[in-house]
Order: sequence, then C-alpha cells, then structure tokens
Amino acid sequence: MSAPTTRPVRTGKPTGTAASAGSAPSTRPAGPVRAPGSRLRGRTHLAGAWLITLAFILPVYVAFVSAFKKQDQIVSNPAAPPIPFTFDNIVNALSRPDNLVQAGLLNSIMVTTATLVILVPLSSMLAFYISERSPRIRGALLAVFALGLMVPPQVVLLPIVTLLRSIGLANSYAGLILSNVGGGYLSFAVFVYVGFLRTIPREVIEAARMDGAGDLRLWWRIVFPVVRPATATVAIFLGLWVWNDFLNPQFILGPLQGQTITTGIYVSLGAYSTDYSQLFGIMFLAAVIPVVGYLVSQREFIHGLMSGASK
Repeated sequence: MSAPTTRPVRTGKPTGTAASAGSAPSTRPAGPVRAPGSRLRGRTHLAGAWLITLAFILPVYVAFVSAFKKQDQIVSNPAAPPIPFTFDNIVNALSRPDNLVQAGLLNSIMVTTATLVILVPLSSMLAFYISERSPRIRGALLAVFALGLMVPPQVVLLPIVTLLRSIGLANSYAGLILSNVGGGYLSFAVFVYVGFLRTIPREVIEAARMDGAGDLRLWWRIVFPVVRPATATVAIFLGLWVWNDFLNPQFILGPLQGQTITTGIYVSLGAYSTDYSQLFGIMFLAAVIPVVGYLVSQREFIHGLMSGASK
C-alpha cells in the first residue's frame, strides 16, 4: 500500500518570477524626487543669475542705444530704443574742431600697440627663462612677480610719476608706454605664459637643445610659435586694460600734453552741462576698435583659455 501523496498548498500570493511578471507596475518615479525646498532654491539661483546678467548688460545697452538717439530722447527715457535712428551723434563727435576723437583714437592705438609690442615678447622670454629654472628658483621669481599683482596701481602711481620726471620722461608718451611695461601688466603676462609652458612636452625643448639651438633661437623658433594661443590671451587682456586705462594717461601725460580716448571722454564732459548725445557718440567710437580686435582674435583667445584644461 503506497503512502499518500502530499501536494504543496498553493497560496494566493505569487512568488518568484511569476510574482514579478504578474505584479502591477510600480508607480514610483524613475528619477530622484526633488524636495520643494530644492526647487525653490534652484529658482532663486536662476533669478539671481538673471539679475546679475541684467546688471552687466543694462549699462552696455543704454550706452549703445544712446549713441543713436537725440539729446531729449536720452534725457527723457535712456532705456528706450533709438526711434528715430540717427547718426548725428557720431558725425558731431567726428566734426569737433579740436579733433578730440581722431587724436584720442590715434594716441590710444599708438600707446596700446607700442605697449603690446614690448610686453608680449618680453613676458614670454621671462616666462621661458623662469620655466627653465629649478623649482626653488622658479618659486622665488614667481613670488617677486606676484607682487606686481598684489600692489594696487594707484599706490605706485605717484612714485612712477616722480621717477619719470627725474629721467626726463614726464608728460610724454614714451613715459606712459614705459610705465605700462612694468607693474601688474608684466606680472599677469608672465603668469599666463608660465602656466601655458607647463603644457609643452619637455622632449621638444630637449630635442632642440641637442640639435644645438641656443636659448634665444629656441625661444623664437620653438617656444614662441607654440604659445600662440597664450599670446592671443595676453594681447587681448592687456590691450583692453591699456586701452581703457584712465589714471596713467591723466597723471603722466597731464591735461595739456595730449590725451588718449579715455581722457578725451573726460575732457568732453562739461562743467555745468553735458551734451549726452555727443558724449555717447564718442563712447561708441571708443568701443569699436577693442570689439573689432576681439572678434578678429577670438578663436586664438578661446583656444588659449581652453588649452590648459584640454591638455
């Protein structure tokens, strides 16, 4: 007589694969659930970013549209669009009997170009010399150049004027260019070049040395062409700083020895009343050349900014 067969008792709750196959789809969202507080913070940060952006854009917008509006339109509503559109402000600025705009633009171009022609090769050579030194000497030299970035230019302005007067270069464009070569401009350029030279493989420089290239030839034939993106970055930053500088031209040149375009804008301000239409026309002409220069060299500028992160 055989033993009775025991069958497993089936329950109403499915198990295993059948349970997962026959279960109802989950209603839980796929992504992480953001708390209401985090969403509020995100919207607050976005609103703050827009406000900061508007704070930077609004003065540029007002200066741009005011260059093509009449005096009464500028005074009544500065933020309104230029309707009707007019070029009279620019024509009047160029038609001044003292040739303030033409002389200021030519002087600014001369001072900026001469400063860059001296600063760019000088800073790149100094950076190459520093990068070839031992870590201890390199750190000491960079600390000395860092002082040029730490000391405000207003602090050393009076000693610079006194020094230029003692060597006979006060109230001259040569003295202004010489004062631009030192200080924070040179320190900034050296730091940019030193940081970029760290991305150049040492094998390239060592191979050139083994071929008999000296330091000057090595810098001119190998290093300077390779650091072209850094040169564009240095030239754009320093060019804008020298072009927009007001204190050095005002105190070194003096009010009677000529002016750059920035001091020319200051001269165009009236003591009791100001022709804002002509003033904004001069400001527009003063901003055209830096913008065109940036647009021409923006590719190398962006490459110079991104090269340190991509190598």
